[in-house]
Amino acid sequence: MTQEKRITHWVEGKPWTGPAARQGEVFDPALGTVCARVDYACEADVDAAVAAAGAAWSTWRTATLSRRAGVLFDFRAALLRRRAEIGAAITAEHGKVLSDADGEIARGLEVVEFACGIPALLKGQFSESVSTQIDVTSIRQPVGVCALITPFNFPAMVPLWFAPIAIACGNAVVLKPSEKDPSASLLLAECWAEAGLPPGVFNVVHGDAVAVNRLLTHPDVRAVSFVGSTPIARHVYETGTRHGKRVQALGGAKNHMIVTPDADLDAAADAAVSAGFGSAGERCMAVSVVVAVDPVGDDLVARITERMAHLRTGDGRRGCDMGPLVTGAHRDRVTSYIDAGVQAGAKLVIDGRGADVDGGEDGFWLGPTLFDNVPPEASIYTDEIFGPVLSVVRAPSFDHALDLINANPYGNGTAIFTTDGALARRFQNEVEVGMVGINVPIPVPAAAYSFGGWKSSLFGDTHAYGPDALHFFTRSKVVTSKWPRTATPAARPDLNFPGNR
Repeated sequence: MTQEKRITHWVEGKPWTGPAARQGEVFDPALGTVCARVDYACEADVDAAVAAAGAAWSTWRTATLSRRAGVLFDFRAALLRRRAEIGAAITAEHGKVLSDADGEIARGLEVVEFACGIPALLKGQFSESVSTQIDVTSIRQPVGVCALITPFNFPAMVPLWFAPIAIACGNAVVLKPSEKDPSASLLLAECWAEAGLPPGVFNVVHGDAVAVNRLLTHPDVRAVSFVGSTPIARHVYETGTRHGKRVQALGGAKNHMIVTPDADLDAAADAAVSAGFGSAGERCMAVSVVVAVDPVGDDLVARITERMAHLRTGDGRRGCDMGPLVTGAHRDRVTSYIDAGVQAGAKLVIDGRGADVDGGEDGFWLGPTLFDNVPPEASIYTDEIFGPVLSVVRAPSFDHALDLINANPYGNGTAIFTTDGALARRFQNEVEVGMVGINVPIPVPAAAYSFGGWKSSLFGDTHAYGPDALHFFTRSKVVTSKWPRTATPAARPDLNFPGNR
């Protein structure tokens, strides 16, 4: 009998050698079989990782900016060398197709490249002679040990949103990736080691709520970055801040795409299918609702249906368009929403429950599914499904469509397809959503900007990567100094509040 692969923690620059009190199963979603077992950290294991990070931070924080930038450049080179290996690990444990796995690595590399400019990004400010012989300068210093709690749907990209900038700013990191697809995190750890990052600056602990809650309450963890569902994001934010930590917690989404009567319907249909079913809909930026403004609904649905007929669902290693869902339990949860949508009176145009697939018979399959005339009160509209289910809602006017989006409790991403520049400008100004696409279905910002939503899609006041990350992973310090050119004669103490004169 072949021994199952063991996936363990990474602490102080090497794999964990201690025992595991508990383990979890890691599946190959395209086969439906267990491919590995992952160690679950107990509180003592988390404490060991945090202690290693704290010890490493005491010296890494003093590393020169040129030294940090050099490690980042070498880390980028290591990622490029091992890009195919990381992508294969993502497909094997998450299920997304190989090209999509490579795409998430590419977007993560953009953030690494942004962080390579850390000597320029951390420049402070200086003002000479704000008062007599007094100068003021501002500097940014690292926070300390940072916990990163990342989701299953982007096992490489989301850790790369946070870790490179946190480390470039002089912090040490403890990453708690999803236990569903943990191997990519260890490959990233190996890339950091190959880049010459000192042991302990980047650590990985696997596990479930035990590990998460210990990181949220550990007295030596100073900052927490989280991406996941809204209920857990709220718990992370409230628990972390209650224990004195700065927290950025990115939550769920229900992303709408408006299609106006003047839009290019072929482009809109292409975008709806690509953004709705890529990665089997397991994206926080996936389009899950298309709002068709009268009278384009019938024509748009027909074009979407035509494109869906050509999608090939199957093993992501076989050149298919869409892979399986990440686990059997998640597949069953998404399937239950299809049942509920039918019961709510929505028109089931394409049913993915019986789709023909190119993969193992026990894989976690669900084909692309399309509903039309979805009632706004139906659960397939109100809930974040996180699967390959696309809902079409009809709107009598643009104003109605805009009101529909603004009434939604989520505010992560949205898009509009139109050829009317004035309408697009009005949309970008009035829609209450953090990331907006105009004829762009998945408006994930470039690395020099920052990623994050509004309303129940974000807890905290800073977004991921870009300029917001520099603010989050550093603390500002202002130094006021006086260096008289000549000795000043003794004078009586002045108890008045100092003024700048």
